[in-house]
Amino acid sequence: MDSKAPSGSSPSHSLSNDAEKQDVKLELEQFRSVGEGDLIEMVDTTHGQFHRSFTPHQVHIISLGSNIGSGLFIGTGAALAAGGPGNMVIAYLLVCTCVWAVLQSLSEMTIAFPTSGNYIDYADRWVDPALAFGAGVAEWLGWTSIVASEAAFFNILIQFWAGGDFPKAASLTIFLVATCAIFIMPNTVFAWFEYFTSLIKIVLFMLIIVLSLAIVCGAGPKGYVHDGATWRDLPAFKNGFSGFGHAALLATWAVGDQIFIGIMGGEAQNPRFSMGHATKLVPYRVIFVYMACVMFITLLIPSDNDQLLGGSGITASPFVLAITLVDIPYVSDILNAGIMCGILAISAESIYLSSRILRTMGLQKLVPVWVAQVDRKGRPVRSLVITCVTAIVLTYINLSSGGTTALGWFVSITSASFFINWMIVAFTSWRFHKVLAAQNDTLFSNLYAWRSAYWPLAPAWLMTISVLLLFSCIYVGAKPPGASGTTASNFFQYTIGIILIFTLTIGYKLVFKTPWRDPETADCLTGRRKLTPEDIRQLDKYYAQPGWRRFLTYVKLW
Repeated sequence: MDSKAPSGSSPSHSLSNDAEKQDVKLELEQFRSVGEGDLIEMVDTTHGQFHRSFTPHQVHIISLGSNIGSGLFIGTGAALAAGGPGNMVIAYLLVCTCVWAVLQSLSEMTIAFPTSGNYIDYADRWVDPALAFGAGVAEWLGWTSIVASEAAFFNILIQFWAGGDFPKAASLTIFLVATCAIFIMPNTVFAWFEYFTSLIKIVLFMLIIVLSLAIVCGAGPKGYVHDGATWRDLPAFKNGFSGFGHAALLATWAVGDQIFIGIMGGEAQNPRFSMGHATKLVPYRVIFVYMACVMFITLLIPSDNDQLLGGSGITASPFVLAITLVDIPYVSDILNAGIMCGILAISAESIYLSSRILRTMGLQKLVPVWVAQVDRKGRPVRSLVITCVTAIVLTYINLSSGGTTALGWFVSITSASFFINWMIVAFTSWRFHKVLAAQNDTLFSNLYAWRSAYWPLAPAWLMTISVLLLFSCIYVGAKPPGASGTTASNFFQYTIGIILIFTLTIGYKLVFKTPWRDPETADCLTGRRKLTPEDIRQLDKYYAQPGWRRFLTYVKLW
């Protein structure tokens, strides 16, 4: 049976009278009378369609390496310098737990409705179009800003080799060409690029862990046993709550909002398998990778080292710095090259995700609909062009005399967009369950249905930590770590993201008078995807394996 959305009802329009509501209820009853095997995926093909370009194995490997970039390899130095080891460890641990909460909240919606654009679509159909607009702008702006910040860090790594003599404009141009050229080619090229760069990052991380452990134990011509003096001899909780808040915002920027996994799941060949797998894998990977690295950094580098990002010396990755300090030859060059690959991968992820967000906003008529056009190769060409042009403009701002200040603004905008969108994901998850209950939807009783563990624990925890981050952002804006007082420049640097997002959301609501979605008639049809016979065979085969074999699928790299 071909189920079609009721006349006048779409994710972007409300139902205005009782007759229309009754039509929707009848349509929903007809829809639910269809067996799982007959359920038809409903999609809008007017503006072209994405190709399901990601295989389950690619999603697995990319999930292992995604979001590992300059925030981990370089930005951790700034967090240590501002907050000290104690504040840094607590901040990163709290933010890392949000990864579990985000994916638990997002995956049950993505698996049932694997639309590219993801939670922007869900906020529109189950909450309010104004919230979707605010979320979309925040996500698009946050990830586009990441391109500019990654470009600045790419230049830092170039200068590590060039001794500061390589023209900054040239390094930024090389970075932009390498990032944007990927999207001239089909989506499968991007999938394989992310696959191989994720493998590089995984190997790089394992190398860092082994080397860090060896250096802690005294390896290197100038090595000595690191016995925790960096915790004893210097303040562990530097700059009080301001130091913690600054470290937490840097951790949010470094860890990322993990929405990329959901967007990628929307274009996966088997969203049920890929997203379910990633939701279990990614939180453990993030917590292990980030917390292991953070702990080693706090042992290896004192928080007053002037070569940490934000200090007075030559900026360097704390890992490269640790190896240089004990005079281990050649390894720092290998790490520098590997980190550059990781930064290029994060930049490409940012363009990819931002373009999908913008395309979804076009489909929902939150921005001009012509932005939504997808070409025959499955690329959202217009949203890609807009995103790339914006990223290029922001990147070249780094050439100004206030380039370092601009980097701080980019990081602040991204951090604010991430935790505000965590709030939106948490609230949308609650509304999603309310809609299902109001419509007596049996989604979670279907074959291989996926439901958030211990719901509503995940959205509740996510909202709690996000509110803490919101308070931290405002507090640090008023009292930056190490500053003698409050200045308008500092305050707006930390809060500009919050101000932009809230102003645009409220303004959109007031101008367009968007409707608050009624749970009884909210759209639970469009984009709802059935499990294909091939999906079911794959899941049957997977769950037929013993537990130890299933566990191995989470760690294998081939």
